[in-house]
Amino acid sequence: MGEAMIRTIVEAIHSSPTQAVVYLSGGASVALGWLMSVPGASNTLLEAVVPYSRISMVQLLGRVPSQHCSQAMASEMALLAYNRAVKLSKPGFPVIGVGFTGALATSPPKRGDHRFFLSMRASDRIWETSVTLTKNLRSREEEDKVASRVLIQAMAKACQVSGTFDSGLTESEVPDESETQFSEEQELEQLIKGDLCFKVYPFSKQAYGSDQDRKIILPGSFNPLHDGHLKLLEVAMSVCGGGYPCFELSAVNADKPPLSVAQIKDRVKQFEAAGKTVIVSSQPYFYKKAELFPGSSFVIGADTAARLVNPKYYEGSNKRMLEILGDCKRTGCIFLVGGRNVDGVFQVLENIDIPEEIRDMFVSIPEEKFRMDISSTELRKKQGSVDKRKRENAKEDVEQSSK
Repeated sequence: MGEAMIRTIVEAIHSSPTQAVVYLSGGASVALGWLMSVPGASNTLLEAVVPYSRISMVQLLGRVPSQHCSQAMASEMALLAYNRAVKLSKPGFPVIGVGFTGALATSPPKRGDHRFFLSMRASDRIWETSVTLTKNLRSREEEDKVASRVLIQAMAKACQVSGTFDSGLTESEVPDESETQFSEEQELEQLIKGDLCFKVYPFSKQAYGSDQDRKIILPGSFNPLHDGHLKLLEVAMSVCGGGYPCFELSAVNADKPPLSVAQIKDRVKQFEAAGKTVIVSSQPYFYKKAELFPGSSFVIGADTAARLVNPKYYEGSNKRMLEILGDCKRTGCIFLVGGRNVDGVFQVLENIDIPEEIRDMFVSIPEEKFRMDISSTELRKKQGSVDKRKRENAKEDVEQSSK
């Protein structure tokens, strides 16, 4: 009866839109079998990693952990899994990162407690669970099954799946559970700090067919978003012949202070009004964007393309430039280059000397398909003039009313 109920719950998890990356260490291995043996596993499971050895865990974390089995470790693993999940998932799909670390029965018997820690990270919340098991009550296999049941129940909750089953815990083995919710402001603060790699605002309701894995991304500061941006992405979609179109706003700038949370929210509102999906990331550099969005097509202007291949921006090293862009190429990314008015001259890709080694990464958007001489800088200047006139008029009105 218990196994049948677990299967029913797993089927419901697979029927939900939530996708997951799972990192397990020290137990709950049976949970992977349950998740993967039920049809529909590919709907849910993006990746599962078992960093069991010390070196494997060090490589996952990027550091030597002070303690392998703790709530902090499970939460750190869950955050890493979450960031991995958003990279692997389709834009707009809810994702969770699962982190589990356990110290279960061993041979020879361990001196300390038999316990495990579980963490589930979503974009706006984290669920944490810790359980201390009764020693000498179960075999290692039985403890693993109990931990696996608790993990499946937690995943069901995170996927908003109803239904329960017996976890196998005794009355004295009471889980210590907590749920912490994050506001949008807190999420963006975490992103600016680099804890989160990016946040997707899926404002677009349009369906884009089956080729949603390939993103067509137009990066920019969007201060403001204007018709030129919208038209350029539309044309880029037609050049690519499919994909998932989205804009990308970096909260972190290579040469300026990071955007504030208020600034990010203001710029995101523009995309909500336009009904367009925007990704807010923490990476200003294209080689880092390529790691975040492998296989994507980045839509850029000719002025940006010229900077990309200019050794000046690589400490004057042509070799370094080729190495970095070569790494981008190996991720499967390409650049779609639209024409841009630079100092009164309309520049296109054909005006730029692209090295032979990376030439096939750059695809021209023909001028006859796209040319809109709109400048964000000029728009800001015009808006500044309008705002100034409004302030002057308001001041005059106040002075007139006081006479």
